[in-house]
Amino acid sequence: MNFDFSEEQQMLKDSVARFVQDEYDFEARNKVVANESGYSQENWQKFAELGWLSIPFAEALGGFGGGATDTMVVMEELGKGLVAEPFAASVLMFGGLLQASAQNDERDALIGGVIDGSIQGAVAYAEAQSRFELQDVLCRAEADGEGYRLNGEKSLVLNAMSADKIIVSARVSGEQNDEQGIALFLVDAKVEGISKTALRTMDAQLVANLKLDNVAATALCGAGEGLGLLKQMRQQVIVALSAEALGIMEKLNATTLEYCKTRKQFGVAIGSFQALQHRMVDTFMAYEQCKSLLYRTVCSIEQGEDNNDIEKNVLALKVMVGKAGKLIGGEAIQLHGGMGMTDELDVGHYVRRLLTINAAFGDADYQQQRFAEVSLAS
Repeated sequence: MNFDFSEEQQMLKDSVARFVQDEYDFEARNKVVANESGYSQENWQKFAELGWLSIPFAEALGGFGGGATDTMVVMEELGKGLVAEPFAASVLMFGGLLQASAQNDERDALIGGVIDGSIQGAVAYAEAQSRFELQDVLCRAEADGEGYRLNGEKSLVLNAMSADKIIVSARVSGEQNDEQGIALFLVDAKVEGISKTALRTMDAQLVANLKLDNVAATALCGAGEGLGLLKQMRQQVIVALSAEALGIMEKLNATTLEYCKTRKQFGVAIGSFQALQHRMVDTFMAYEQCKSLLYRTVCSIEQGEDNNDIEKNVLALKVMVGKAGKLIGGEAIQLHGGMGMTDELDVGHYVRRLLTINAAFGDADYQQQRFAEVSLAS
């Protein structure tokens, strides 16, 4: 099987890599996450000008028409730079749900705004009691003329503080855990009735808890489609976040290897100690295993394999990324010694991002249980 990137994909990869190398060093990244929005609007417009925001959208919508491989190469390079701009939240999650919904003029205009960088989006799917279950929804939607009114709460909404529009999952019928009766609604982020409580995750990302009090909304899809679209979005974003995690793992391995070559004890570089060499080999192998499974998963998506096989690949990938991330991150901190935990060194920040990715949409233990359930059912 050919794993080489096309000329366009290699150019895309090089473009992101150059941006990270030339304009997004660790100091610049810290300034970005420290501001009120949690990202740089200047960088976001540069992403739009370079065409990165158009990658997952169909050419008919003004997009690049890219697939899973194109998204993978971008996310991997963004991971190496620990880029905080909300590519996953606004483009992949919000934009992905828009693209999967029924076509209309408003949807097309919003996608155009995402592509040119003028519109930021967010997806509010999680609730305090739901943990990782997409169907566990208490937020309710009541018909109000041609629109709806939403009441409830949503937790840890990525990019909510900067979003212009928010897609909200809400229940129009059924009980708390019913898979039927969940629809998706489009809400103006500044409409009356929304209150936001901002907080930072461990990787310094800005998120918000939302309280919806009789909020006006328009339906993005019917009650029979909402959960299916969320699951489709989850699958796509898990693969993208896994690519980001792979980039982080590569960066941590390279940084730790370089440190072991230069840090001396007893008059010699600590990298000359066989015990530490064995540990570095373990982290390198963990990275390579994740890379292989990521490529397998992306290939299965691009080739249109059976949905059940794709789902198993995605679940296995999430499990491996969670476990390998814990190993590589832990060894990077250990081998750097006490300073590996300091905020002044980038190692700890990369590890925190790995831990956050592990928790997104379900950690390794949760996904391993899902993998067993899917395998037994097939």
